[in-house]
Amino acid sequence: MKAKTPEQSKTTLTDMVLPGETNPLNNLFGGELLARMDRAASIAARRHSRRIVVTASVNHVAFNRAVPLGSVVTVEAKVSRAFNTSMEIYIDVWMEDRESGAKTKANEAIYTFVAVDETGRPVKVPEVIPETDLEIARFEAALRRKQLSLLLAGKIKPNDATELKALFD
Repeated sequence: MKAKTPEQSKTTLTDMVLPGETNPLNNLFGGELLARMDRAASIAARRHSRRIVVTASVNHVAFNRAVPLGSVVTVEAKVSRAFNTSMEIYIDVWMEDRESGAKTKANEAIYTFVAVDETGRPVKVPEVIPETDLEIARFEAALRRKQLSLLLAGKIKPNDATELKALFD
């Protein structure tokens, strides 16, 4: 199985915020944005693994800026790291100013997907080879995030979270 770069999984979804997708303040519903991010992450995971993929967890979501009605929203997803059968997908959400066209980062998220076969059993995925400084930073941090998640879920013991322990040594 040949390793792939994050760029090979890059998925970009661009759409406009319509009235039926907004809350009483005329901003995009958070749940609507979560659905858009899940779709982009799913496509990125599928591009990386070339398998059926399922959402395993939403590890982090930051709603940093409200996205107003009429905004053009771009959701960009890339696989940041692959483990045995799972993949971490890092998602950046950009909002385009209606008048100037300037793009501003509005939100970000980290999802985990698992590749499965036709019966739903997890299958191995290719490794990730990060290329840019940002991809390398996200790749390295992914192992710490995974260990923290496993630790909080009680699936590993604190002494086994070697990457997390290294932060405090």
